[in-house]
Amino acid sequence: MKKERFMTEKILGKKDLVLFTVSAILLLDTLASAASVGVSSIFWWLFLGVIFFIPFALITAEMSCSYPEQGGIYAWVKTAFGNRWAARASWSYWVNTAVWIPAIAILFAGIFKQMFMPDLSLYGQIIIGLILTWITVAVNIVSLDIGRFVPDTGAVLKIVIFLVLILGAFNYVGEHGMANEFTLAALKPDWQASFQYIPAIIYGMLGFELVSASSDEMKDPARDMPKAVLISAAIIIVLYIFGTIAMLAAIPAQDINLVEGLMDTLNLLFGQTPAGQTFAMALGVAALFTFFSNGVTWALGCNRAAAEAAKMGELPAIFAKESKNYGTPVGASIMMGLVSTATIILYGFLAGSNEDLFWSLFAFSAVIFMLPYIAMMLAFIKARIEQPHHERPYKIPGGILVARIFAYSCIVVLSFAIVLFIYSPGEGMQWPVFIGVIVTLIIGELSIRSAEKTKSASRINFSLSKN
Repeated sequence: MKKERFMTEKILGKKDLVLFTVSAILLLDTLASAASVGVSSIFWWLFLGVIFFIPFALITAEMSCSYPEQGGIYAWVKTAFGNRWAARASWSYWVNTAVWIPAIAILFAGIFKQMFMPDLSLYGQIIIGLILTWITVAVNIVSLDIGRFVPDTGAVLKIVIFLVLILGAFNYVGEHGMANEFTLAALKPDWQASFQYIPAIIYGMLGFELVSASSDEMKDPARDMPKAVLISAAIIIVLYIFGTIAMLAAIPAQDINLVEGLMDTLNLLFGQTPAGQTFAMALGVAALFTFFSNGVTWALGCNRAAAEAAKMGELPAIFAKESKNYGTPVGASIMMGLVSTATIILYGFLAGSNEDLFWSLFAFSAVIFMLPYIAMMLAFIKARIEQPHHERPYKIPGGILVARIFAYSCIVVLSFAIVLFIYSPGEGMQWPVFIGVIVTLIIGELSIRSAEKTKSASRINFSLSKN
C-alpha cells in the first residue's frame, strides 16, 4: 500500500515544472563552452534560438499535454513507431545520462580543486567524481517528494548565479573595459572557429521533455506543462545570452577554460577585496551544488523512462526494479551508477587533464543523447498526420506545414551537432567519441534483443501453464 501511495501522489505543480526544467536545461558548464566560441556565440544563441530552441520548446509543449503518459519521450516514440524503437530511444536517453554524469562530476571536482585543493591530482578528482555519482544514485532512490527539492534548489541557485554574473560584469566593464570587443564584425560568425563548440550550445538547449517522464506525479499536466515550458524557455534563453556576454566581458575568449572558466570569471569580477573573495567563494559553492543538481535532475527523468521501458519487457528486467517503500526506480538508478563508475575510470586513464576528460565525456554522451530527439521529432510529425483529431490542449498554430518546418528544422540542427561532435574541422575524427558511441549502441541493441527474448519466453511459459 505504501508503494502505491507514493507512486500515485500528485506533487508536481507548475512552479515545480518550471524549476525542474530550468534545472535540467540551464547549465553553467554550457556557459563556458559557449563563451569559448567568442563574441559570435551571441549570434549563435539568437540564431539557434529561432530555428531550434523555440520550435523544440513548442513541440514539447504540444506533445507533453497531448500525450501525458508516464515515461515521456519513451511513450511518444512508442506510440509512433512501436516497442523496439521506443526501447532504443529509452536506452540512448538513459545511457547518455549515465555517461554524462561523470562529465558533470569532473566539472564539480575541477572547481572543487580550484577553490579548496589546488594540488589535487586528476586521479583525486576522479575519486571525488565517483563519490558524487553515488550520492546522485542515492537521491534517485528516495521519494520524489524529497528528491525534487534538489533540482528545485539547483534551479534557484543557477538563476541567482547567472544574475550575479550579469550584474557583476556590468560593474566590471565600467571600471576595466571589455575583455573582448563587442562589434558587429565580432558578432559575425567565424564558421571555422565556431564549429568545435557550437554543438555545446545546441546541447544546452535540450531537456524540455525531461519532466514529462514523471507525468503520473503531476497535478495537471495538460494545464501546467505548456505554461511551464514557455516560462522556462524565456528564462533560459535570456540568462544564457546575458551570461555568455558577462563571461566574455571579463575573460578573453581564447583564455576561457571549459572546467575552471566559471570560477575564473567570478574571481575577476568580485575577488579584488577580501569580502569580494568570500562572495566569489560562496557563489562557487552554490555552483558546485548546481552541478550536483544537474545530474540528479537528469537521472530522475531518465531512470523513470528506462523503468517504464523495462516494465514493458523492452529493456532488461533489472531496470524495472523499484523501491518497496517509495516506488522509485532502484534498478535503473544502480545500473546508472555502475555505468557512470566504469565510464569515469576508463576515460580517466585516457585523459591528460580535467579539461580533456570533461570534453571527451561530454561529447561522447551528447552524441548518444541527441539521437532520441530525432525520433521524438519524427513521432511528433507522425502523430499530427495519423491522429489529426486527437485532443491537444495546446497545439502549435499554423497547421501541418508549420509543424513539419519546426520538426525538420530541429532534425537538421541535431544532425549537424552530432556530426560536429564526432568530426571537428581542423582536428579530424574524435575516435574516443566515435568508438564509445558505436560500442554503447551495440550494447543497447543486445540488451533490447535479450529483453525481447525474455519477454517472449515468459509469454510462452505463461501460455503453457494455463493449458
